[in-house]
Amino acid sequence: MIRYTTVHIHGLNPNPNPTSPSHASIRACFSVDNGPDKQVAPTVKLKNEPSLLVERYSDGSSKRYFLNEGLKLQTVWEGDEPQVEKSPRGDTLAAVPSFLKEFVLPAGYPDSVSDDYLDYMFLQFPTNVTGWVCHTLVTSSLLKAVGVGTFSGSAAAASAAAIRWVSKDGIGATGRLLIGGRFGNLFDDDPRGWRMYADLIGSAGSIFELSTPLYPEYFLPLASLGNLAKAVARGLKDPSFRVIQNHFAVSSNLGEIAAKEEVWEVAAQLIGLIFGILIMDTPGVQSSYTNLAFTWLAVRLFHLWLRYKSLSILKFRTINLKRARILVKCHVSVQKVPGYLHCNKEENIFSWDKFTRPYISFGVSIETMVGQDGSGHRVKALLQLYEKEKYILSVDEINSSKEGLALFVTFKEGANSMTVLRSLWQAHWLDKHRIRLKLQEEESIDLSSMFHQLLEESIVGLQHGFADFLDKLEEAGWDKGMIILKVPNRLIFSEESAHID
Repeated sequence: MIRYTTVHIHGLNPNPNPTSPSHASIRACFSVDNGPDKQVAPTVKLKNEPSLLVERYSDGSSKRYFLNEGLKLQTVWEGDEPQVEKSPRGDTLAAVPSFLKEFVLPAGYPDSVSDDYLDYMFLQFPTNVTGWVCHTLVTSSLLKAVGVGTFSGSAAAASAAAIRWVSKDGIGATGRLLIGGRFGNLFDDDPRGWRMYADLIGSAGSIFELSTPLYPEYFLPLASLGNLAKAVARGLKDPSFRVIQNHFAVSSNLGEIAAKEEVWEVAAQLIGLIFGILIMDTPGVQSSYTNLAFTWLAVRLFHLWLRYKSLSILKFRTINLKRARILVKCHVSVQKVPGYLHCNKEENIFSWDKFTRPYISFGVSIETMVGQDGSGHRVKALLQLYEKEKYILSVDEINSSKEGLALFVTFKEGANSMTVLRSLWQAHWLDKHRIRLKLQEEESIDLSSMFHQLLEESIVGLQHGFADFLDKLEEAGWDKGMIILKVPNRLIFSEESAHID
């Protein structure tokens, strides 16, 4: 059976008359490879309407943009395209679904890792499996040694208790699996923030465990929820702390840094255990659950404060999204760039980019940018305006307000960290000059025209001001090679035909 890819064609403002000349004609061309089991998906072409641009998504699908005879924008969804591997190492996992590869492998694989990465992981996986099998068996022996199953005279009781105990661990491990697979690309950008969130989530997990004496009949679900929260916390803690360790290793001595950190941690663990035993032996705590709970709460709050203080004193020289916003905002406002000490001090550990003004949505489609009017003139104007840039920035007219602009940014093929930094500079320039929009609103002048005029002025400001920003960046002690702003890989577009009449 020959299987063809489904192709959907959408007009943003379709003509209801199918015989109208503005309706695109479609010719499907089918071809079959000479191989025994290989079929080539149909290609769809719109007659006399060259493709304007194409957006390629991380799942292998693509969306092409056309202008019909009425200059209305039309999109053509195409199915999975054959992925060209940049390295022969990718052939090892050619049969693995793309969503699974994205879940278990680093972004940019195979070119973002060393040659021996996959071979190591294939051997490390069964190694870990056998280790946890041994852990399960040893747990049964430990429970039996402390009396579980002894009084009943049956070793089966110890085995049953061990099964319940490791089941709790298994449910918790699911949290680490989801964190590592789904959010693995977040830790390099903001290790300080995620390390703090890990402690907060771990504290919530401890509350579930602390409540088990109150509801012993619900021990397994409460303990499992507690372990799940702690496992999520560990999934956030471990990778973020490794980034922090790498920050410390200025002499390429990461192994020694990690080993000495173990010394500090074990010493703290031993002292903490001693104090914990002394507190537990206190008559008031030993006999009263309420005293125990309030003692835990007081110590935990002190612990969280110490964690916040320890993370606050870190002085990163890398330029992540939070620090990039601080730098460009300062330059746009007062033509100065702060040094890394001041910038790290100003950085807010708890801030989220989605709530930071101006509000920027990265990696959106062109269709989202132009809205439902499907104006071909607007798309051509944006392509012409950003002809020399590796990105397109537009104003979200619906969600923008007097208090702050909402902006869309999408990236072209070949975009890099410097491209993201340029888009941030332009975004903050626009936000600084948004005061003009208030005046225009009062005069009831077309906001769309005003937005486009501001975009044109911001491009001129970018061409003249960004070079000065980079110069001041170096003067302040920043290294342009330490910019770690990631280009969203979910959607990248490229222009396919001339767009200027």
